[in-house]
Amino acid sequence: MTTGSNVKEDAVHISAPARLHLGFLDPGANFGRRFGGIGLAIDGPATSLSIARHRETSVEGPEAARARSYLESLMAHLGLGEGYRVEIETVIPSHSGLGSGTQLALALSCALRTLEGRPLDVEGDSAILGRGQRSGLGAAFVTRGGLAVDGGKGEEDTPPPLVARFDFPDDWRVILVFETDLAGIHGEAELDAFASLPAFPRDAAGEVSALTLMQVLPGLVERDIKTFGHGLARIQAIVGSHFAPAQGGVFTSRRVARAMDAVKAHGGHGIGQSSWGPTGFAFAPSEASARRIVERATADGALDGLAVRIAKGRNEGARIERGTGAGRHVRVLAGAGSRL
Repeated sequence: MTTGSNVKEDAVHISAPARLHLGFLDPGANFGRRFGGIGLAIDGPATSLSIARHRETSVEGPEAARARSYLESLMAHLGLGEGYRVEIETVIPSHSGLGSGTQLALALSCALRTLEGRPLDVEGDSAILGRGQRSGLGAAFVTRGGLAVDGGKGEEDTPPPLVARFDFPDDWRVILVFETDLAGIHGEAELDAFASLPAFPRDAAGEVSALTLMQVLPGLVERDIKTFGHGLARIQAIVGSHFAPAQGGVFTSRRVARAMDAVKAHGGHGIGQSSWGPTGFAFAPSEASARRIVERATADGALDGLAVRIAKGRNEGARIERGTGAGRHVRVLAGAGSRL
């Protein structure tokens, strides 16, 4: 695998961040648009791959079959007949609630378009590749990072529009708790789950939207982690309770649920589950605070058998590299700062 300063001149390397899905606004379209959501780009794990022209098309590394399907769709869409060699170095764990499929698809899209000198079209390619059907956050985090809110799915095939985006505080940390041998609901089971659930109540959609606008976002802007966390935890309770019949509880994993109770007891803010899980998350005001919370929960035995990671928010999108030495070009996709 060739990465960083070893990227070959005729190859493009890209690293795209994982994302946390922090909650839906209105899965039932009570106010005309369906889903809507809050999310955060984080600095790890990440999907990292390279692409170069080759005599014949080959894809190697984790998730190779999935990536090859995306590549063939992109080649057909862009009218490209040449062969390509794709080497996948790292991927976001599949079905963990961290956006693995979307980030793989869109990382490949950006890398291929860069290699061929085509303008990036993250939203358009997202639709072509079957991503962004419920959330516009994955596409947004490829291009800009940060914490964002999307406005829900309308009648268009493109991902839902981004309606707010803010930088995440540099000193805050995210505590991630994984059950590595359990996958969140996905594929046909996910479609069946959405079909079987009752309608999302209108008053619940109203409360979630108000909490987002009046607690989560102001808490973020004012660097008030208690207000931010209180609003987010309440959103997670409302949305998690709605999805509980499909996933076996507010959390997909009972072990993660118990662990997150301990993390909360030791000072974690905004406890919740990303998407269908099984990844649980909590926020801390500093690296030292996050480490202290993890150490205390570990001492209690609450994290036994689980994987734990302390992450930062990522305020930039994907990192794209091409060439070496003096001819090396690095492009970091980024938004235009905080905005609403």
